[in-house]
Amino acid sequence: MARIAVIGAGMGALTAAARLAVAGHRVAVYERTDTYGGALRRFERDGFSFDTGPALLPLPAVYRDLFVKTGKEPLESSVDLVQVDPSSRHVFADGTEVSLPNASRAGVVAALDEGLGAGAGQRWGDFLVRAREAWDRTRRPLLEEPLWRDWQVLGEREPYPSVPHRRLLRTRRAGTLAEIGAWELRDPRLVALLESHALLYGLDPRLTPASAAVLPYMEHAFGTWYVRGGLRELARAVYERCLARRVEFRFGADVTGVLEKDSRASGVRLADGSVAEADFVVAGVAPGILDRLTAGTAVRGEGEVPPQPAATARLTLLLALRGARAEGTAHRTVVHTGDREAELDALFGTAAGSPSPTVAVLRPDDPRLAPADHEAVTLTTVVPARPGRPHDDLADRMLTVAERAVPGLRDRLLWREVRTPADIEDATGAQGGAVPVPALAAADGRLLHPSNTTRVPGLFTVGGWAHPGGGLPHAGMSGALVAGLIVEGPEFRGSQ
Repeated sequence: MARIAVIGAGMGALTAAARLAVAGHRVAVYERTDTYGGALRRFERDGFSFDTGPALLPLPAVYRDLFVKTGKEPLESSVDLVQVDPSSRHVFADGTEVSLPNASRAGVVAALDEGLGAGAGQRWGDFLVRAREAWDRTRRPLLEEPLWRDWQVLGEREPYPSVPHRRLLRTRRAGTLAEIGAWELRDPRLVALLESHALLYGLDPRLTPASAAVLPYMEHAFGTWYVRGGLRELARAVYERCLARRVEFRFGADVTGVLEKDSRASGVRLADGSVAEADFVVAGVAPGILDRLTAGTAVRGEGEVPPQPAATARLTLLLALRGARAEGTAHRTVVHTGDREAELDALFGTAAGSPSPTVAVLRPDDPRLAPADHEAVTLTTVVPARPGRPHDDLADRMLTVAERAVPGLRDRLLWREVRTPADIEDATGAQGGAVPVPALAAADGRLLHPSNTTRVPGLFTVGGWAHPGGGLPHAGMSGALVAGLIVEGPEFRGSQ
């Protein structure tokens, strides 16, 4: 039985802790804040309750597997997991709207043909078939296996089977999401639908490889899910599973250093001066924090995947509305910008100005979130991860955009709470509140994340800033990979 110190109580760290504890190890989690869950936090006021991090769960099989493997109990025994239908409603710049059924290719094709015109559904359906091929080619190396030592090969070949396109007397194939939209979808509304999946993770579709087609495919194939009471309930369930497996938690315990003995990780040093010895250390922290904790030690070496720089964060508005949610209201509505290039330049370039943003409007059908005859609504948009950036003007414009999805919004508004990237930074420690992106193939490997192993024997990394990257399913997968590497050793090759 080994002693294992886990730094941080984010979802990747919690899943690793539960799996390691059930394997018979003594696990202690040291969390600098006063609670668990990382970005999965909750804000409550006047009887209203809001998720302040992720609010929907794709690929729930990751957490179902966790609960079966750590207690032979279904996830549904701990949370009320429901499928969201429609999966999403989209309001486009030209005023057209479409609601997409959850996990139904035929239903999506029919809805797009009806909403956008004949042929739109077929083009999207054909795209999903190609996206599935990219998923099948990349699923194991990117999600289920430790990062390959020769990780460069994952960046060399584009797994998305693009349709040949004749351009300027040459045959071209789409290499980016933007090119898929322009050459294969050929409708600005379908382009907006495709690119919204990249924007959700803070990716510039003009530079994002075509392999990112797996992002809309995941939502289509595995559905979109919600946990009643909010996704904070998922964090609670995983935390309680850890407690049931005798994981020890120390909150308000700020780790200031990773100890080494005989060139191996041997424990952690805390801000109060105390030391916790361990045989293994699992760090669920952002790269900048890990660098501080291992000052003087090269955790990543030349030729390895470098940590990804901070890129984008999220601005969130929590709205308390008088009046009940209308029956048949979509859980999630995406209101698309009217100026795609201006929005992308403002997010990913140096362009000044304040274009109308793409805004996700979340309206859960969940009476636990608001007093009777009231509604809790959440608005989110992507912003650059730049510390000190003011957001008041953008918050006002988000409200204006959201009125296209929620008629009479301002008249119903009781109060609003703005959650900025600084709040995300406080919760997760990521500089500027940056949100990590999922690992993607192609693009010379620039969208891969560092391996879960490090150059320091006994030191592992977990969570969104390590392989396989950001997103709730990916965090759970990283926990499974780290547990496998510690329990089975370097020969571990992932789930079978």
